[in-house]
Amino acid sequence: MWFFNSPEIVFGEESLNYIEQLEGKRAFIVTDPTITELGFTARVKEALQATGFDVAVFDRVEPEPSLETVRAGATAMTEFQPDWIVGLGGGSPIDAAKAMWILYERPDIDPEGINPIERLNLRQKARLLAIPTTSGTGSEATWAIVLTNVAERRKLALGSREVLPDIAIVDPSFVIGLPRRLTADTGMDVLTHAIEGFTCLWSNDFSDGLCVKAAQMVFKYLPRSYKDGEDIEARVKMHNAASIAGLGFGNSLASAAHAMGHALGGIFHVPHGRAVGIFLPYTIEFFARNEICNTRYGELARMLDLPHSTEAEAAASLVAAIRQLQLELDQPQTIAACGISHQDLEREMNLLVNNASNDNSLLTSTRFPDDGELRQLFEYAYDGKPIDF
Repeated sequence: MWFFNSPEIVFGEESLNYIEQLEGKRAFIVTDPTITELGFTARVKEALQATGFDVAVFDRVEPEPSLETVRAGATAMTEFQPDWIVGLGGGSPIDAAKAMWILYERPDIDPEGINPIERLNLRQKARLLAIPTTSGTGSEATWAIVLTNVAERRKLALGSREVLPDIAIVDPSFVIGLPRRLTADTGMDVLTHAIEGFTCLWSNDFSDGLCVKAAQMVFKYLPRSYKDGEDIEARVKMHNAASIAGLGFGNSLASAAHAMGHALGGIFHVPHGRAVGIFLPYTIEFFARNEICNTRYGELARMLDLPHSTEAEAAASLVAAIRQLQLELDQPQTIAACGISHQDLEREMNLLVNNASNDNSLLTSTRFPDDGELRQLFEYAYDGKPIDF
């Protein structure tokens, strides 16, 4: 038995106007300082106020939101008592909004213990609206929550189906003119979601088509978005692709590139999309070397029009296409290219391996690496060596 979960998604030009149809009295916006500086917070706040809402703003969410920030936001939320929570921004504010919402309704919950098994009984006090301002994480369409334990330098891959947003407003006006580096980083996150969602152990008939469509859109529209931030068609397509990939992998799950990316990001603060994008080709090569694995690279290569006659050739074609895309986006293909010294990598290797091996994303990998293999994967990804084990 499995489930397919989706919010109500409102997308396209002027979709922010859907706020006019919300019913409620008090809205609490969770966002970050950059979104406020860009004027997006004021824009959403004014739309809510025009509908009759009293509005409070918590705009202190940092990249890789910490447990401490979540607790502080939940305290402010409890004081304000909203009936709508609005996650506005990239994955960090939306994930933080989900976690704050849980603590608002269930103050007895330890945020590190959020899991898909325990019943939370949310929506007694509030519902969740998500408005993405980057085309990447797909958090507006998933029940995943990624937080950071700062003291332990560890990312926490958490989640509950109950925190799936009630409504996602996917308005492309928020991403027109998005900076090139942010476009590239978040776009690689979309591609990693799509590929891992299609090839992980829990892939299924309901998620497959979404993952394939998102991957096709990334290869077609991400280079255009990167080259021209005002390319309206490309921006619209990538914004939709992010949510489509979120629906896809959110209903199947991710894989080893996410586990390793979480570990690297938690320790060295490499942006999430950049980190998972680095590891994606290496993990594909690693999976493809085990003939027992049902990797599905042949199926994916066929739908992406990549040359192949065997599963191994399909994996190689997919890796080549990803690396060509990285070149077009000026994205690093190795850990070394992120400015991390080999000495620093070795110093942190035990923690990297431990954090990756305990990441929930690893559970759905078609080939489960042991600690020694994870160490090798990090080493090979540092040097840019093809996987041969």
